[in-house]
Amino acid sequence: MDKQILVVGSLNMDMVIEMDKMPVTGETILGKTLSYIPGGKGANQACAAGKLGGSVRMLGCVGADSFGERQIKNLDSAGVNTESICQRVKEPTGTAVIYVNKEGDNSIVVVAGANGTCDKKYLEQNDKLFQDSEFVVFQMEIPYEAICYGISRAHELGKKVVLNPAPAPQPGEIPDEILSQIDYLTPNETEVIQLGEECGSDMESIKRGAGKLLDKGVGHVLVTLGSQGVLLVDADGERIFPARKVQAVDTTAAGDCFNGALVTRLAEGASLEEAICFANCASSIAVTRKGAQSSIPQKSEVWELMHSDKVVC
Repeated sequence: MDKQILVVGSLNMDMVIEMDKMPVTGETILGKTLSYIPGGKGANQACAAGKLGGSVRMLGCVGADSFGERQIKNLDSAGVNTESICQRVKEPTGTAVIYVNKEGDNSIVVVAGANGTCDKKYLEQNDKLFQDSEFVVFQMEIPYEAICYGISRAHELGKKVVLNPAPAPQPGEIPDEILSQIDYLTPNETEVIQLGEECGSDMESIKRGAGKLLDKGVGHVLVTLGSQGVLLVDADGERIFPARKVQAVDTTAAGDCFNGALVTRLAEGASLEEAICFANCASSIAVTRKGAQSSIPQKSEVWELMHSDKVVC
């Protein structure tokens, strides 16, 4: 039986606006389309794990509104156990406004809403889910106190901890004692530079930043590099896992898809290298589709691609 995955994090309704180019300060431009798509980094990663075959539960908060109901329904349809998601009466469901240009690049503004009530008390009330899970996944769109508590509690219980440090925290906002309790840290290149307090943006700076995080006790640092793939830095050294070349349409949930896919394969007993290859492949499919949760592939799609001659690890 696959090991249980617990995802602790945000649930948002994404308002996606397509346009030819991003506006600059003071500029008004015409958008092409407006879509409402369930999102939020926590929900996206839970959805990815569910669609890709993981046994996954979700902890997070939504408003007692139509956006919250739609979010829960969408996760249910992806195979996620949503029984413990809390619907808050006094707060609206979190919202993200996402601007996507014709190259598929995006800019995002998030309003936390009910995500701000995903606090330590709520996690303590759901401690049984921590006890019953083998992998616990976090991001940075809920209160930091809750994230730190959840990581410490999962570590105390002997669980494998995954942190996707997005949006990127400032240096020092994640205490070193918390970093030392993380088994898998999955920043992108910007986030690893910020967390590692590096000044440059080249590959050497990225590697130095990852090395500093390793020195602070992180088990494995997996830096997602977009079209370049993934850099793995751990006690065994450094290795690049190249990305499959595709024409990107929308990169909104690429990192979330990677994280959900990664933890799913790890929970199935795959090696870290196998899990990274699978996650890379899943993300390469997601970026060719529009939206967040709507872009995540089914497990069968990824396996079909993995077993073709189109994927090289």
